[in-house]
Amino acid sequence: MSLREVENSSWTKPDKIYDCIVSGTGFAGICMAKKLLDSKIENFLVLEKENSVGGTWRDNTYPGAACDVQSHLYSFSFEPNPNWSRMFGLQKEILEYLNHCTDKFQIREKIKFNTTVLGIYFNESEGYYKVVTGDKIYFSKTFVSATGGLSRPKLPEIKGIENFKGKLFHSAKWDHSYDFKGKKVALIGTGASSIQILPELAKLNSNVKLFQRTAPWIIPKPDREITEQEKSIYRAFPLAQQAVRESIYWSLEYRVTGLVINPSLMKIFQKNGEDYINETISDPIIRKKVTPNYTIGCKRILMSNEYYQSLQKQNVNLITEKISEIKEKSIMTEDGIEHEVDLIIPATGFETSEALSPFEVVGEHGKSLNEIWLKNGAEAYLGSVVNGFPNFFLIVGPNTGLGHSSMVLMIEAQVKYATQCIKSILSKNWKSMNIKLESQFRYNLEISKKLSTSIWAESCNSWYIHRNGKNTTLWPGFTFEFANKTKTFDYDDFEIKTGNGEIYKSNVFDNIGNLVGSIF
Repeated sequence: MSLREVENSSWTKPDKIYDCIVSGTGFAGICMAKKLLDSKIENFLVLEKENSVGGTWRDNTYPGAACDVQSHLYSFSFEPNPNWSRMFGLQKEILEYLNHCTDKFQIREKIKFNTTVLGIYFNESEGYYKVVTGDKIYFSKTFVSATGGLSRPKLPEIKGIENFKGKLFHSAKWDHSYDFKGKKVALIGTGASSIQILPELAKLNSNVKLFQRTAPWIIPKPDREITEQEKSIYRAFPLAQQAVRESIYWSLEYRVTGLVINPSLMKIFQKNGEDYINETISDPIIRKKVTPNYTIGCKRILMSNEYYQSLQKQNVNLITEKISEIKEKSIMTEDGIEHEVDLIIPATGFETSEALSPFEVVGEHGKSLNEIWLKNGAEAYLGSVVNGFPNFFLIVGPNTGLGHSSMVLMIEAQVKYATQCIKSILSKNWKSMNIKLESQFRYNLEISKKLSTSIWAESCNSWYIHRNGKNTTLWPGFTFEFANKTKTFDYDDFEIKTGNGEIYKSNVFDNIGNLVGSIF
């Protein structure tokens, strides 16, 4: 039976309807579950396709995996961790933190592991979703997609890749059983994962060929161990750690001035990247290869203290010629050279600019979210709600990505917004809450105008950009601006239907009540 056949069958009144179902257990899913519990909403379920929590920090276990935002800021505001070992958290430590939060806030008992959501379908007459998984069907008044933007690895579209007879695995699907000793390894891509992987591969007794399409801008990473004395101070005086968090926050937030408000300022910042190349790389040929041909900030700015150094090792070869074809045991480049390899590691990122849902989402009148987004590019109101899909909420939705700071800030803001909407739906017995098309259009027109004059409008083949030329990924502003916009929902932005299907007529006191509720 197809998903649509399942969707069209058995719309009889279910025995149990959850107040909310959440998909995913990364930062977004855990934060959402915590906020629901804080709001005394306990009739909910979290569905996780894997057998443990962690999202991208569970999946990306490649050597050198670490965060590029400081630990004190890349963590929940409600659960500071005084025991971070480094200024920038390692993958294992971040995963431990997420497990800690899951257990401390008693979220694990709400999670159903090994459960993949295949599709969700809205019942307009009753006002709830049918949630189809691999082994069971659930029903819920509201649904929150918290699967995140880095959950679906993207393989490169290279001729013949399916014919390769050696070993091949994506950087997000690392095979720790593979013996690298003496192997010829091809690392494809020079993004955030690749610049962490290369230094580790270079330390092994293997021959590494790094295939670069576009050189990234890289700056030194201000990383160091956090001393035991510092940890003791944070444990004894939490306000001291909060002060450090605030200082990090504002030091990163000022970057918006160059990225969005006045992109010409990025030319000044770019000199840091140019100086780093000149100071670190002695070989003029390599120096030329790694110098980007676009303004810093147009693509993601990366940080590393080892990448440039690794490129100069005897067992590492940087190749900038475009790959033309992959054969059974080799990679061909457009200059006609055949590179024999035993292993290919595509470090080619994730499906992001398309921003499609990993499962089918069907709303009012049989509308498919993925069909709409595939045609027009992903679009939402505040990256959180989409016209035609009532009672459906996104965390880390379109245009909520950041080029300068911690995504946890955006997650907490969106979770607060979604929770307030869900509380109103449940407490006021609304059948549906649907963002108006004009509200969504007006909002996206506003951010499109900001994006059109930002550094990201420069042509640099960025993964931020949808194939139709639309930036569907980034938030063009300060994070405190986004937090302010998501502080409370505006009744006038939504079409709300009451329990009997009538359109709810709001008044000025409704929005005043929302504002007061958001403060207290």
